[in-house]
Amino acid sequence: MNYSLDNYAKEGLHEECGVFGIYSDGTINPAYACYNGLLALQHRGQESCGIAVSDEGVIDYHKNMGLVTEVFNNTILDSLPGQMAVSHVRYSTAGGSVLENAQPLVLRYVKGTIAVAHNGNLTNAVELRRQLEQRGAIFQTSIDSEVICYVIARERLKCHSVEDAVANTMKVIKGAYSLLVMSPRKIIAARDPHGFRPLCIGRYNNSYVFASESAALDACGAEFVRDVEPGEIIIVDQDGLRSMKPDFGKKKKSLCIFEYIYFARSDSYIDGVSVYEARKQAGRILARRFPVDADMVIGVPESGIDAAIGYSEEAGIPYEKAIVKNSYIGRTFIKPSQKERMNSVKIKLNPISDIVRGKRVVMIDDSIVRGTTVDRIVTMLRDAGAKEVHMRISSPPFLWPCYYGTDIPSRGELIACNHTIEEIRALSGADSLGYLPVDSLHEMINYAPIGFCDGCFTGKYPASITVETFKGKERGGMCFEKRKNSSE
Repeated sequence: MNYSLDNYAKEGLHEECGVFGIYSDGTINPAYACYNGLLALQHRGQESCGIAVSDEGVIDYHKNMGLVTEVFNNTILDSLPGQMAVSHVRYSTAGGSVLENAQPLVLRYVKGTIAVAHNGNLTNAVELRRQLEQRGAIFQTSIDSEVICYVIARERLKCHSVEDAVANTMKVIKGAYSLLVMSPRKIIAARDPHGFRPLCIGRYNNSYVFASESAALDACGAEFVRDVEPGEIIIVDQDGLRSMKPDFGKKKKSLCIFEYIYFARSDSYIDGVSVYEARKQAGRILARRFPVDADMVIGVPESGIDAAIGYSEEAGIPYEKAIVKNSYIGRTFIKPSQKERMNSVKIKLNPISDIVRGKRVVMIDDSIVRGTTVDRIVTMLRDAGAKEVHMRISSPPFLWPCYYGTDIPSRGELIACNHTIEEIRALSGADSLGYLPVDSLHEMINYAPIGFCDGCFTGKYPASITVETFKGKERGGMCFEKRKNSSE
């Protein structure tokens, strides 16, 4: 398998999306608040975005493919008046990158209209979709979020409120979901019983705000109140905010650990833990576990920088900004020739030659997934004159796919499933290589009393995975460990 010739754009990890919603007291415009919130969540999805608003009981929306600044302008935002809104940025891990799959999804049914924004992946979506189709449902999208909409609509016919319908739906759907559901006169926020994906509550005067990350609250001037608890349902309407906690049985708290390693913005706090401090701590652990004589520590922008600062502080080796990232590059590159594919990394990242020339460098990055770019970054530094390049990775090796909303591929595509660490080091051209040990993940979050999911590193999955969801994800690779599914 020749990793060095693969497409650069395939290497980075992505999460499915981010959600933002607001119930306004009239002192803040919901559409503009969502716009600012989505800008702060843009890193969670760059394929499409949308805002749905409710104005005197009538739900309207606008969504399209592209970045937030490409899809919305003042004219569009001014055309979306209302008292409340839910919004979404998307990266497709399930379903294609087409307009039909953009969110929020707006569903009109016998009880009225609802708008749904969803972050995560259901593990029983295929089975539920088949059941609904056999009963006459016609799907307009290929995403599991529409399955959630249909189940909510079905359950709403059996109960007296939308929040009760959401509670009943949560007993049917499985997997990862942070949801915002807007009916004409209320917003419901819900987090799955395992808490795979983050969701927090903010307040601006008497307006209530919900967001995937606390940084988005800051973007619209809201004050952080607290995180939505796993399995909790929050309702906001004209009577204020209230909470429901249905009984889902005993579930292991399983926040995705990669929120701290890569997904979330450094200035966010998730379940009480600073993302920035967690990343610095990962760097400190790497410095203790894999020390090396070097002249400088550098981070691969942007995700490796925080860990690099932690490594530098712990090791007493100066930190330098030696790699510059082109912030205006798109998500993919047009590379018609092999030479252009090989040079694509330089379009996005470029070293400062005067800084690294003749130096022994410790380079920190957040992960190695397929291994498609790892050799090019090391080669780039050597071409710039680096004497030695020691690579440190602020996550453990990826050995298993993810079923909860991260696009970690099948095992056959994971470089750590096909090569030993020494072989990966040789393929990369680095002088040494060290990964964050799995047993250090608790230390990375300073032993905070929160449970997390590390299934992509260990193969231990906290929520059940159906046969249909499991198909194809384990094919290939040379890992011979048994798959381990812990019970719910």
